[in-house]
Amino acid sequence: MHQLVLLAKLAVENYIKEGKVIEMPKDLPEEFLKRMAGTFVTIETSEPIRQAQGKLRGCIGTYLPTKENVAEEIIHNAIAVATEDYRFGPIQKEELPYLSYTVYILSQPELVKDIKELNPKNFGIIVKTAEMPFKSGLLLPDLEGVDTIEQQISIACQKGGIEPATEKIIIYKFTVEKFE
Repeated sequence: MHQLVLLAKLAVENYIKEGKVIEMPKDLPEEFLKRMAGTFVTIETSEPIRQAQGKLRGCIGTYLPTKENVAEEIIHNAIAVATEDYRFGPIQKEELPYLSYTVYILSQPELVKDIKELNPKNFGIIVKTAEMPFKSGLLLPDLEGVDTIEQQISIACQKGGIEPATEKIIIYKFTVEKFE
């Protein structure tokens, strides 16, 4: 298991069991203590009760850095996905043995001038409204079932509550480093 995935797992398990944020592990590579980037943490479950082998249990993150380094960003987002993803409710202690984690480190978002620049396998996207009220939706790259640029934009708009037919949108693209 990659160190960043283990960090997310330890953060979730410690918070769910003890209600405390873990201390920064001493053995993390310096790169993760000096680097700043947005991160996402995805949790899937293979819990037999849910009959949900590999089913999404939560996904939360930040597309720009909000913490001092990538390691802190991952700890914060791991706890958030375990406790705040409104789609699923908080993770319970009984679920912990059935969870798997994926960590994404995001590149700096770049403005898309032409949608031909996009490729849903290579780039994630952020769709934002250009006028008030400001809304945004994000979709990570290389998601199962998302094969076209149009699908990717449509899903990101749905996530953000954006109506692209009536609201002017701005699109940003980003790449990820994925750790499982």
